[in-house]
Amino acid sequence: MKKYKVCIAIISLICFGMLFTISLLLNDFYSPTSSTITASALGPNISEVQRRLKDWGYYNGAVNGQLDWETQQAIRYFQRVHDIPETGTIDAATANAIGVSLNSQNSNDLYLLAKCIHAEARGEIYVGKVAVGAVILNRVADANFPNTIYGVIYQPWAFTAVHDGQINLEPDSESYQAAQDALSGWDPSYGSLYYYNPATATSSWIWSRQVVVTIGKHVFAI
Repeated sequence: MKKYKVCIAIISLICFGMLFTISLLLNDFYSPTSSTITASALGPNISEVQRRLKDWGYYNGAVNGQLDWETQQAIRYFQRVHDIPETGTIDAATANAIGVSLNSQNSNDLYLLAKCIHAEARGEIYVGKVAVGAVILNRVADANFPNTIYGVIYQPWAFTAVHDGQINLEPDSESYQAAQDALSGWDPSYGSLYYYNPATATSSWIWSRQVVVTIGKHVFAI
């Protein structure tokens, strides 16, 4: 009888242990904070991803630099809208669509600036590409524009390439170099805040700006 009670007790402990383990696993699976990954563990700057998704209306949480449950759901939502497989993580296609770099050797500012240069001026001569990058940086430094490269590039209707989706093209090596030269201080636009192609420009307002220099097909103005 005593052995029987001991066996029952052992079986009960085993069953309790199994149930407790399953409970922990289920709790971890459904917990909103169970998948928290810091930005340094992933590659791209998660804070920047959160900030952009928040600006675009995909994310309502805190900009905390963590790939938590709420951020993953926002990424899934973004991926669904952009016809990207819903992984909830920043894969290459998602990083490209959001405009962040998976390559740790390139900062997000350099990558985004290169993307805009490539989208806006990939048919221009090299100095013209640098000049486009310089205009973006001149706007960052001007109080009348957003004070970040991201803010300037994604300011509504600021750049045709953002509006028509060409910003999602992957920049080539020359665009990267032009972006680097612009970030290093080279400004062939001589302080210009605007540029346009007179053959395609439709805004009458842009024609009123003071012309500083013409490089390739682009007129640069202040």
